[in-house]
Amino acid sequence: MIDFRPVANIIGWLLVALGVIMLVPMLADLVTGSLDWRIFLISAFVTVTAGGLVVLATASTDASGLTLRQSFLVTTLSWTVLPIFGGLPFMLAFDHISFTDSMFEAMSGLTTTGATVFAGLDSMPPGILLWRSILHWLGGLGIVLVALIFLPVMKVGGMQHFRSEGFDTMGKVLPRAADISWMLLQIYAGLTILCAAAFLLTGMNAFDAVNHALSTLSTGGFSTRDTSFTHYSASAHWVGIVFMFLAGLPFIRYLQFINGSYRPLFSDIQIRAYLRWTLYAIGAVLAFRILREEGDFEPMLRETAFNVVSMFSGTGFGSNDVTAWGDFPILVLVVVGFIGACTASTGCSIKVFRYLVLFEAIKTQLKQLVYPNRVIPMHLDGRRLDEEVVVSVVVMFTAYVVGFGVLTVLLSLSGLEMRTAFTAAWTSICNVGPVWGAEVGPTGDLDGFPTFAKWLMILAMLMGRLEMVAVLVLVLPRFWRG
Repeated sequence: MIDFRPVANIIGWLLVALGVIMLVPMLADLVTGSLDWRIFLISAFVTVTAGGLVVLATASTDASGLTLRQSFLVTTLSWTVLPIFGGLPFMLAFDHISFTDSMFEAMSGLTTTGATVFAGLDSMPPGILLWRSILHWLGGLGIVLVALIFLPVMKVGGMQHFRSEGFDTMGKVLPRAADISWMLLQIYAGLTILCAAAFLLTGMNAFDAVNHALSTLSTGGFSTRDTSFTHYSASAHWVGIVFMFLAGLPFIRYLQFINGSYRPLFSDIQIRAYLRWTLYAIGAVLAFRILREEGDFEPMLRETAFNVVSMFSGTGFGSNDVTAWGDFPILVLVVVGFIGACTASTGCSIKVFRYLVLFEAIKTQLKQLVYPNRVIPMHLDGRRLDEEVVVSVVVMFTAYVVGFGVLTVLLSLSGLEMRTAFTAAWTSICNVGPVWGAEVGPTGDLDGFPTFAKWLMILAMLMGRLEMVAVLVLVLPRFWRG
């Protein structure tokens, strides 16, 4: 029988923290004279009270060492419960926002997907806009912690390959997590501050600079403008390109770099592949556009690089209407969205590391067919790949492909036309952000989607962000036995 008390205790503390953080957008509304500050005060009170009661009810519980099954529960339930309370300000602020819409917006925020049901962002209260960006930032930091602490323990998606990187936490998840969390928080906050400062230098006002920095480093994609980055200068686009790419790098390498180990950041095969594939995608789309369009080279390069890096990292910011470029660029953007950034980054989707493992497995299998009597071990970046890592990666690939196919069919059955259903399934399960299709609002909002489609996307965003298998394992009866 699973002891739920340690799980509830952790989630209770997370709710208390979430409620306290709600005071930040409350202050933003107070400073600007918006009466919406009361909404955040009420939301913070409800969230802190709910979390505090759970903490008090489980106060005698020792949550310092989680079992494997408790780790699965903490990971999934955190991303399920927090959006419920994180969506309270949205539901209280707008009469037309239902529980479904508030849950959708909060889930999109915490999973750093960036899809939205909101239109008219330019006229929204500052507190609401800041809260959306804060949800992104919290979700981005949270998924890095999950990737470095919980997923290696749970052996999800080949993450056990990274347990030898100095973050082996089996049997001592929380004490080790506290050390890692503090180091990551400093790096994450430092990069965010640098990004905000860089945006300020491009001419953004302070409020927009902070919001976009929070969204950029988390690879989220929520903007304070309906037109996203189209509203800003060319220099802001270049700053966005740099920091979106940096957010897609493994944060474990930043830790090593700060501690004096410079080589891993520049020699990591995953980072090299991420850079190489990004340049390939930019080159392919740029060449296609040059052959088909007329215009100056710099704007074309900038727009192409911005949108490719945005989709590759899973951020989802837009700088112009990419659908006007033609079918081939859209195909490239969808493909890079399916790849995603590096493992242990704030980026989304399947991740570069798993593609490298899959390619190595295919290459080894082909060699085995040619030399059936030879034992051919698999290696990646100078390290031997264990069979369980390869199996874990293959299982995750299979779950993504099957999940995407089923989700596309279900979304089409909900009433969406096929193009919309396809891109909605892609954006939610890969946590990318944009959706293209007839049912999408003029500002890119999904407010007009059927309720059933929104709940399908909510579930897909959760599953995609937690690497599919971490959620699917909870539906197995065997998981709950013994």
